[in-house]
Amino acid sequence: MKSGTRRRAERATRRGTRVGAVGAVVGALAATTVGFAPSALAQDAQSKQWYLGPMQAEQMWKVSTGEGVKVAVIDSGVNANTPSLKGQVLVDEVPKSVAYHATDDYLGHGTTMAELIAGTGAGGGLKGLAPGAKIVPYRAVFDGFKGGAAEKKRSPDATTEIRAAADTDAKIINMSFGAEGPSSSEKAAVQYAASKGKLLIAAVGNDGRKAGNGDDIGYPAAYSYVVGIASADKSLSVSKFSSSGNYVDLSAPGQGFPGWCDATFRSYCDDVNGTSSAAAIASGAAALIWSAHPDWTVNQVTRSLLDTAGRTWAKNDPSRYAGYGFIRPRLVLENPKYDAGPAHVDPLAKYNDGDLLAKSGGAAATSSSSAPSSSPSASNPSQARGKGSSGATSAAGSSAESSSDGNTLWIALGAAAAVVVIGGAGVAVMRARRAR
Repeated sequence: MKSGTRRRAERATRRGTRVGAVGAVVGALAATTVGFAPSALAQDAQSKQWYLGPMQAEQMWKVSTGEGVKVAVIDSGVNANTPSLKGQVLVDEVPKSVAYHATDDYLGHGTTMAELIAGTGAGGGLKGLAPGAKIVPYRAVFDGFKGGAAEKKRSPDATTEIRAAADTDAKIINMSFGAEGPSSSEKAAVQYAASKGKLLIAAVGNDGRKAGNGDDIGYPAAYSYVVGIASADKSLSVSKFSSSGNYVDLSAPGQGFPGWCDATFRSYCDDVNGTSSAAAIASGAAALIWSAHPDWTVNQVTRSLLDTAGRTWAKNDPSRYAGYGFIRPRLVLENPKYDAGPAHVDPLAKYNDGDLLAKSGGAAATSSSSAPSSSPSASNPSQARGKGSSGATSAAGSSAESSSDGNTLWIALGAAAAVVVIGGAGVAVMRARRAR
């Protein structure tokens, strides 16, 4: 596989079935079946969302459900007709200039992400962390696209979708995809969206099992102004598949709960693992906070997530595995007088390329349309991150190799392990200084 130009997609583990190398070779989709069993019925989905209890979702929903916040989901599309998403997806708000409103999901990945963010849980489906928020779907072309040639022509690349979402009133842009190499046009699109005050959240990738130390985070998570999300499992340990490195900002649940098996939307599959799901849940957390504090800026919402994250290491020494720690929006919501700090100071300024909002004349916006994209069509929604490059992969289920061998992983690669405390439980992570 040629790095930089080809999208690598995450492998999905669904009850022992591995959907392998989605987009590892552009346009190819290979599957290895090992006891495939899509047995997680809709009635079982919510009961398997293990993180709702520890995160005290019911208590948070008494304060905020995400109402009034729109989340742009750039992914494989979204099926607005699943029981959990009826009334939650604002298809008509997709700009008419984008993809002719082509939002149908031919993979199931984008629909899973949308449900994890804003699903109502109706019909026993997945319950979103922010069930009062609304989803605006942006379908992009990813490797392994299954909609056929005509539908593919109606789907732009992720760069186009980022810029389109930036020009709407969506506050959050969820990007559960990634690629190995950077793209000048995608980087410019990210800067443009950041200059518009959007909170960009992306999955860091599922390459933690690769030879070496797993520091193979992709883009857009690697760009400045993008918050990169790692995955934690049910034992609250950093998922073994989760990529690590200088661009991990936070961690969130990403393993051990269901997602849609495929585009037939007949059933969920167990253990659809990946940092894609973690990014979606982090987007839901941000929606809860922004809904409770609608006057806050993106800087304040981001700072509140970073400051309240569960960790046992110094805040100024983020972990390469969990960043600033495990998301805990409850700590923001339970304090009506929570001080989120200055509205116009970037909490990640030392890692980003300057304060875009402070630049006069919107320099980022004027430079973002130049230079053709150097990245190929995005691959199936996936995860990746590193400040500066781009490319998209898919997290159609994430890249965990198996659903059983990473459940209680304590990362220990020669440095002291730390525990991220959330609701009395712990996430095993490794402390390590990072430099961006």
